[in-house]
Order: sequence, then structure tokens, then C-alpha cells
Amino acid sequence: MNHLTPQQIEELKNILIEWKNRIIEDTKQNTGEALSFEGADEMERAEAEAGRILTLRTLDRERKLLKKIEETLLKIEYGVYGICESCGAEIPYERLKARPVASLCINCKVKQEEDEE
Repeated sequence: MNHLTPQQIEELKNILIEWKNRIIEDTKQNTGEALSFEGADEMERAEAEAGRILTLRTLDRERKLLKKIEETLLKIEYGVYGICESCGAEIPYERLKARPVASLCINCKVKQEEDEE
């Protein structure tokens, strides 16, 4: 992690921790909403179910993001943060600042997206 200063690492770590805490709070709130149900007629039940499905999708996305944040915090702890998992290149601070959970350099990310198309 020579390309990142201790201050940059600390800043990114704090961003990740704040992000993690916000997701946990949002998840607690949204879980309650997903489980509550009010509505008597068919239209209200359908709207409630559509809302519940959307909330559950959001919760699943947040769960996956939370896992990525945890993995990223471990990389910081082990001193391997900011290194591309594909080619081993250093991921620039600017990219990490924009996407702190980035695990690929921009070239490998572009290649991955092209391969997915």
C-alpha cells in the first residue's frame, strides 16, 4: 500500500465505516417496513406487496454491499487495500475515493464489464 499515505488510508477507512453504519441503520428501518402490513382491500395489498418486494431487493443489495465493505476493511487491516485483484496494479487514490470498495483497477473493471456484455 505504498501508493496510499496513512492519511489517505485512514480517510478511506472512515468513509467505509460511516457507510457501513448508515447501511446498518437503513436496514433496521427498512426491515421493519418490509415486515409491517396494513391494508384491507386487494389494491392496498398489491401495493403493499410491491413495496415489500422492492424493499427486500434493496435489503439484499445492501447486504451484498455490506459484505464488500467488510471485505475491504479486512484488506486495509491486512495491508493489501488498493491493489487490483486481477492484475496486481495499484488502484489510484482518486478511484478509491470515488468507490472505496473498488477491488479492480479501471482497466480490469472495463475488461470485466466488456466480458459481461
